[in-house]
Amino acid sequence: MTANDFRRIALSLEGVEEGSHMGSADFREGGRIFATLASQKQGYGNLMLTPEQQAEFVAEQPDVFLPVAGGWGKTGATHIRLSAANEDMLTGALRTAWTLRIEKNVKPGGKKRAPKKRAR
Repeated sequence: MTANDFRRIALSLEGVEEGSHMGSADFREGGRIFATLASQKQGYGNLMLTPEQQAEFVAEQPDVFLPVAGGWGKTGATHIRLSAANEDMLTGALRTAWTLRIEKNVKPGGKKRAPKKRAR
């Protein structure tokens, strides 16, 4: 898989918009990031998962998934090695991060949170 595949699959998910964060492509649902291509030069896509989801992905496919270094990785930020992933793996991983973002965008009581205002 490639960065272009990552982008294509991310943008195929309902309601997803591409943006930019610190000069790198990001993918948002409801104005909030669930995936980025911040590490594409190193051959990775990045997914915003829970630490538990991250542990499951890494345990099942350690050659494909690894935590992002440092504090971000401890909170669930996860690299996916694009060259080692296939279409099903990448689609499933992006769908997992997207679903988590949708769930987080819903406030207690079932109301959707307002999108984050983006700095210009």
